[in-house]
Amino acid sequence: MDETEIDLPSHFLCPISLQLMKDPVTLSTGITYDRDNIEKWLFSFQNKTCPVTKQTLLQTDLNNLTPNHTLGRLIQSWCTLNASSGVERIPTPKSPVDRTQILKLLNEAKKFPETQLTCLVKLRSIVVESERNKKCLESAGAVEFLASTMKNNSSSSSLSEAAIEVLFHINPSEDHIKNLINNESIQFIESLFHVMKLGSCQSRGYATMLLKSAFEVCDPIQLIGVKKAIFEEVIRVLTDKISQQATKAALKLLVELLPWGRNRIKAVEGGAVLVLIELLFDASERRVCELILIGLDQLCGCAEGRAELLNHGAGIAIVSKKILRVSHVVSDRGVRILSSICRYSANSRVLNEMLQVGGVSKLCLVLQVDSNFKTKEKAKEILKLHSGVWKNSTCIPVPLLSSYP
Repeated sequence: MDETEIDLPSHFLCPISLQLMKDPVTLSTGITYDRDNIEKWLFSFQNKTCPVTKQTLLQTDLNNLTPNHTLGRLIQSWCTLNASSGVERIPTPKSPVDRTQILKLLNEAKKFPETQLTCLVKLRSIVVESERNKKCLESAGAVEFLASTMKNNSSSSSLSEAAIEVLFHINPSEDHIKNLINNESIQFIESLFHVMKLGSCQSRGYATMLLKSAFEVCDPIQLIGVKKAIFEEVIRVLTDKISQQATKAALKLLVELLPWGRNRIKAVEGGAVLVLIELLFDASERRVCELILIGLDQLCGCAEGRAELLNHGAGIAIVSKKILRVSHVVSDRGVRILSSICRYSANSRVLNEMLQVGGVSKLCLVLQVDSNFKTKEKAKEILKLHSGVWKNSTCIPVPLLSSYP
């Protein structure tokens, strides 16, 4: 439909999207919205007010969006009348699924295990329809059912992968995630790890994103006790580049886990440093670069991590290159990494390499530009620390020598 050529009646437009309403529903405030838009407003973004009137809504209001059948029929009639102008007819909306229907579906699957795959297919079609359906599934106990299905069918890839896909789309609340983690009979984290190890690429991506959500709400003792094998699978997700979403989740997961216990050592042994350096070469998105540098900074907090970065032929070069080219966060973390190297792992080869690849020049440049005060102080400390080696080097451009502390 070309909206630039056809005048849409204003009362047919959703106040949120300003697009033609396909499934108009009315709140208790009397304002009508397109169902998909208002459900995203209420459920995805956790708002408790009417977008137009700003009136606070009760829980009963959130659970009872009244279909505006009269307006829906008027919109359908208008679309039919304007079909010759390229307007597509809007199909009659499906009736929203209710909790009773979901409970019946889940109970049948529990009673007759042979129907589980059929049940999961139906749940998937329900969960992708609307935000309201996600909340309805969650309140009916679908999250626990899906987690149990993953655990009890670890040998059946089709059932586990179907269950994890639905679970990912539900996007369970923090409380539900905590309950799953603390329910020993479900073994939630172990089930996710199993899918990450043996599942399809898509399922491994879903498992990584759910694992990130899980570890974000874990207790410190659970973070400290993470097994090396989990780091290996997270790093494999990064290596395989399953999707941008999965890559970000894996990076956030590493950043969440690395500060705890011996996790840095486990990650280094799993190959994290070399994989992060390789990712940094191709990283173009700001947030991805930031997460990689944050991770490398954490890993360089241990001798093993610094040794791995120095063993990579381009480790110092790529970190130096990113400084002052992406964001303040990247510059700060890049300087911190060079500081760790220069303080604890410097030798003549390393110091000469920093000169040759432009690391020292970049530190001088940090002092000249409008960068973070702490970042400047850190760069100044590094340059003072090894001034006897670097200050008179011909590798530093003359205009930058004036800023050498």
